[in-house]
Amino acid sequence: MPHTDPDDPPRRRANKARGHGTWATDRPPVCGVAGRSCGRLALRVGRRSTAAELVDRTVVPQTKAGATAFTDEWCGYKPLKAAGRGHATVNHRVGEWARDDDGDGVREVHCHTLEGLWTGLGNFLRPFRGVNKGYLDQYVKMFEWSHNLKRVTASFLRVLLGGRTAVAREAARWPTIRSGT
Repeated sequence: MPHTDPDDPPRRRANKARGHGTWATDRPPVCGVAGRSCGRLALRVGRRSTAAELVDRTVVPQTKAGATAFTDEWCGYKPLKAAGRGHATVNHRVGEWARDDDGDGVREVHCHTLEGLWTGLGNFLRPFRGVNKGYLDQYVKMFEWSHNLKRVTASFLRVLLGGRTAVAREAARWPTIRSGT
């Protein structure tokens, strides 16, 4: 039903206020960098969605000089070139979602990699039914860790289970756990 009365706005579930969130408004931004060739993900919870937060505290520490960042045209990404990073953008306002700059038929300029990861992070957080912002960074790090962990190895299990004997005991019970798999 449409809400025609301005004094009775439609109900909003959770905190879905418009605009960029901040720590003060209980919508802390999560900043991220995803490597296209290596597949690694680096996330951090910020205080505000500012250029300093995105570029100086997130992108620059996680990338090498000369790396190219693919983003949308939000003004917070403008200092990337001054920070020694290449920057290619897509303009969502005109309906551009991906672009082929070099003419090889592959649309390499897009920001779908992180957009898909934000969906994954939301799905990861959904069962918790709301996370206190004081603990959000720990949940985000758990998601980052699980994304970056591409396969379970025997050495990983040793660390997780607390030593060589625990893994050997489990390997005896479950013959499918082998070193290097």
